[in-house]
Amino acid sequence: MQYALTMLEEEYELSIKVRIPTPLQKITKSQTEILVSGQNIQELIQNMDAQHNGLKERICDEQGNVRRFVNIYLNGEDIRFLQAEQTKLSDGDEVAIIPAIAGGC
Repeated sequence: MQYALTMLEEEYELSIKVRIPTPLQKITKSQTEILVSGQNIQELIQNMDAQHNGLKERICDEQGNVRRFVNIYLNGEDIRFLQAEQTKLSDGDEVAIIPAIAGGC
């Protein structure tokens, strides 16, 4: 019985809605939201890049970590206060990518 449950979990892909900020919409062909699967934020970013080549390099640094000036929110919570790139995802979650905006007087 446990084996059957594990097989079902592995076959079932999570559907995560990702909100894309305006600066990245040229990569997503002007889509403001995309549906992506992933067990955690790191896998989600990999899958986003597979669908829309070039997203990962804009979001992550050379080591694969989310860049300092990019904020990622899971259901309204900053992933930096969760488990960062290892933050687990559930079906129906919403992720928002928000580039930091610098300003001054």
